[in-house]
Amino acid sequence: MRIGIAGAGTIIPEFLNAAKLIEEYEVVAICGRISSQKRMQDLAEERGISKIYLNYEEMLSDHEIDAVYIAVPNHLHFEYAKKAIANHKNCILEKPFTSNYEQAKQLVQQAKQEGVFLFEAITNQYYPNFYKMKEHLGNLGEIKIAQLNYTQYSKRYDLFKEGTILPVFDPKMSGGALMDLNVYNIHILVGLFGEPELVSYHANVERGIDTSGILLLDYRGFKCVCIAAKDCGAPVSMSIQGDKGYLHSEAPTNVMNEVEFRTNDGVSTKYALNEVSERFYYELVTFEQMCQKKDVIFCAERLEQSLIVMKILDEARRQAGIEILQ
Repeated sequence: MRIGIAGAGTIIPEFLNAAKLIEEYEVVAICGRISSQKRMQDLAEERGISKIYLNYEEMLSDHEIDAVYIAVPNHLHFEYAKKAIANHKNCILEKPFTSNYEQAKQLVQQAKQEGVFLFEAITNQYYPNFYKMKEHLGNLGEIKIAQLNYTQYSKRYDLFKEGTILPVFDPKMSGGALMDLNVYNIHILVGLFGEPELVSYHANVERGIDTSGILLLDYRGFKCVCIAAKDCGAPVSMSIQGDKGYLHSEAPTNVMNEVEFRTNDGVSTKYALNEVSERFYYELVTFEQMCQKKDVIFCAERLEQSLIVMKILDEARRQAGIEILQ
């Protein structure tokens, strides 16, 4: 599978590190702005990327490229994916999927019409540790409470407080703690339990954006708390509690490198099944297999989850008075 990359940000080396481990992947092109040209040239030389584009449409017209990895700022996801699909390129689209639910729905419909594979790059859904968690759900008894906290202090927060608004804290660019971090927590819960019945978001809002917040998801029979913060570096954790036992991890929910299953009588088993440390590896393997097998059913299931998550993100931001880019 020959890949073209859209974007030249700090996430790109991580993608390249994982892609290098997968025999079926060949990164043949990268596209970015003129201001990123030197960075792209350095990456191309270091990683053996043969083509550099400063125009996205030109890269999409390259018939050598089978799929595009889209890692541009959040507010550009819809535009970039829409153009890629129109050019019959399969798409790996970074999280959050789009800026709003309607955009997400349009992309899903367009991908189906064009017969291409569209895939949200949400790492935690494809880890062996996550699959093991799903296996253990039935051993927890009746689910009572889930608590997921992904806190990661942003170096950009000090600049934000001083009045310098960078994309991650810009409501006009679909930034904020919910879209950047809590989206991982939401995907875990939707991946395990499906769509919640009620959503309630209580955010710390500064200059129109949530720097941290508590999202409550009500599944009627049990309650879930999703905490995310970019204004603090407190410890992270995840617990899913039932009346017979619990699942627990002290790793960030985008990594999930260890999970413990413990029964109420104290029997404990710890799992560290993510043998490859590159966090993009498992999602990239899954994407390649989906495309190679032309597994449209699996693709549709993944996209349905992305749509549910986007509905939650929309409702949460609406409640907090955060601008939803149209």
